[in-house]
Amino acid sequence: MTFGMAGGAFAQASSAETSDMSSAGNTNGGGLPQIQTQGAVSFTSGGVGLDESHALIREQAHWPLSLRFTGPTADYLADVHVRIADEKNAEVLKTDAMGPYMLVKLPPGRYTVYARYKDSEKKQTVTVAGNGKAKADFHWSIQ
Repeated sequence: MTFGMAGGAFAQASSAETSDMSSAGNTNGGGLPQIQTQGAVSFTSGGVGLDESHALIREQAHWPLSLRFTGPTADYLADVHVRIADEKNAEVLKTDAMGPYMLVKLPPGRYTVYARYKDSEKKQTVTVAGNGKAKADFHWSIQ
């Protein structure tokens, strides 16, 4: 699913444990989407609306890893399948991004992030340090 730069309201189910699976109507305040947990990993994703985009960008500094998903002409993407594996190739997170931004709380270490949009998978290796400034951008040229 693609969204123009302005975005729109969007809600989607995720495989994570949470009582509110939508990115809209969250209880975190300030426009930040619902924080979810899978095992020891916490994450949030969204950003198709302006409030969510601003909240997620503002919060990036407080999360060890931030991911961004874009398509042609910098269109925001949602429905990106995300899988993160540690350096032993053990899966630590598997979910679908609810928008172009995803913030992930991981312990320090080296991880491989797999992101699949439609039938195209990309991967990047990231090193999460104690200061939590790791970022990865994924861009697809398909709609």
